[in-house]
Amino acid sequence: MNSIGDDCNELKKQYDACFNNWFSERFLKGQTDDSVCAPIFKVYQECVKRAMREQKIELREIETDYTTTSDYDNNNSASGSSTGSKS
Repeated sequence: MNSIGDDCNELKKQYDACFNNWFSERFLKGQTDDSVCAPIFKVYQECVKRAMREQKIELREIETDYTTTSDYDNNNSASGSSTGSKS
């Protein structure tokens, strides 16, 4: 799959290669430090952001910090309910 910006395709290929190497050669062997790909990821990310601005795509949606827990999970854990129903 190509990147959102044609200018970013080569950077994406480089990052994908780095990630795939890290995943197979390090992560699957228990080494979870993913900083080896951080420099190329940062350059690729900046390229994608630039392409999004050029295409008038709002960046604030991708810059929002999302957590893995939802409001649903938080409400149920606070009430002790596991059925998911709210009264």
